[in-house]
Amino acid sequence: MDSFEDFGVAPELVEALTSEGIEVPTPLQEDAIPLLRNGNNLVLAAGAGSGLLAAWAVPLLDRITAEEAGTCILVITGDRSSAVRQAESIARLTRDTAHVVAALGTSWALPERAHVLLGTPSDVLAAVRAGTVSLDTVQALVVDQAQTIEQLEGMESIEQVLQFLPEGTQRIVSALPVTPAVADFVERHLRRTVTVPTAHDPSRTPSRGSVRYRVVTDPADERLAELMGQLFEEGARHVLVFCRTEDRAADIGDRLTLRGFVAGAPGDPDAPVWLGVNALAVRSTLESWEGVVAVSADVPADPDTLDRRHGISAHGVVMASAREVPHLKDVALRTGYALVAYPAPSARGHDSVRELHATLESAIESEDIGPYLFALSPLFERYDPAEVAAAAVALLRTSTPPNRPVTQTQTGAATAPASAPSWAKLFISVGSRDGLVPGDLLGAVTGEAGVAGDTVGRIDIKESHALIEVHDTVAQKVIKALNGITIRGRSVRADFDRPRRNTPSTGRRKPPPRS
Repeated sequence: MDSFEDFGVAPELVEALTSEGIEVPTPLQEDAIPLLRNGNNLVLAAGAGSGLLAAWAVPLLDRITAEEAGTCILVITGDRSSAVRQAESIARLTRDTAHVVAALGTSWALPERAHVLLGTPSDVLAAVRAGTVSLDTVQALVVDQAQTIEQLEGMESIEQVLQFLPEGTQRIVSALPVTPAVADFVERHLRRTVTVPTAHDPSRTPSRGSVRYRVVTDPADERLAELMGQLFEEGARHVLVFCRTEDRAADIGDRLTLRGFVAGAPGDPDAPVWLGVNALAVRSTLESWEGVVAVSADVPADPDTLDRRHGISAHGVVMASAREVPHLKDVALRTGYALVAYPAPSARGHDSVRELHATLESAIESEDIGPYLFALSPLFERYDPAEVAAAAVALLRTSTPPNRPVTQTQTGAATAPASAPSWAKLFISVGSRDGLVPGDLLGAVTGEAGVAGDTVGRIDIKESHALIEVHDTVAQKVIKALNGITIRGRSVRADFDRPRRNTPSTGRRKPPPRS
């Protein structure tokens, strides 16, 4: 498809997309839009950077008009910052369609009048139970990045929302990766579903070398000048910067030129920085690639784009926000490129520093860190990701003695603890009607009591209270620390959870491992 008009999308939506610099559909959008316009249930195995939001928002906004009454499209997000960010993006698409957009639990006004309503599972349930929002008119449900919701509130929180939806509601789930818990949810709650893109078999993809990547805060433009300097110091004669649109390329060119890096068209011998949009067109204009380093200022949306941009040089760099890293890893895997962090971690330093590097590198390779990148993205907008990482390491080193043997939960290695811990269940006097979400309680326990996150097990948020499982060894400490503090504006009472009279106690148990 050359444009969104080819799908038969309403002209006002096409115009809004164009004004946002979205003119040519990505492969994900090409696959998803026709299916969703026809009312199919869909699993989008994709993340930020693939054109995900437009892939479901455009067909739903095109099919469900603003003449409909009540909430028509419900979007479940992992956290409030994601709800706000996506609500703003959707609102820019609906300037001429008359759809009303709102995000629950935030400063957005009149959620009860919104055609498109976004919120976390807890915020949606609280609004429904309070009677401020009705889901009786919902025609389409979007579960955005379900693997993150699984980590933060659990898939059961989405199942509670399903109870309030009309029968036959169209259901769309996005996730990257599609974890076993998400796959189980899809199997049980989405009938006759289609998954795009289809599953990938890495064994059938030839190796194409490696590409470097750098995680940056949004927007990436501020870091481009710094990157240019580093690449020229490495010996690059020209840096070819790829962008998704001509307008973005022009903006980046102006910014780099102001900072002394003269930018021009690909092949201009007098310009050290070249700007490109269509990789195939650029490749056809250049006779030699000697001394040229390719940089993606925007994450490639699909494997073909990654290969066309970075198959031209062995030292290219992709700039990605934290939210886009899971998508970048997936695209690299599908294309056959190995990703290498840039700049690479230093091999020099004290033994303890090398051990720290080894621990973190092992976790990056073996653990599913995508949900945590997503959850931390609001901090990345306020602080440099390196500062956030340093703070996390400082907390880790504070709670873990340097000479403590590394366990499986720290590195993914096969060194298991000697024995399984015993768990205590605690009663907390704040619940969902107060707006409590699992992250609030986890933050209070680890912050106020100063205990490590791996001493905390299952968190179960009830309407009037919450239950949390912690290691026996820290239970008293947690109770003492939480009693009297304030969470969500409510004074907290914490104690051991007492079994109900005449109800046999099942004893303490180890909570299931988190995905």
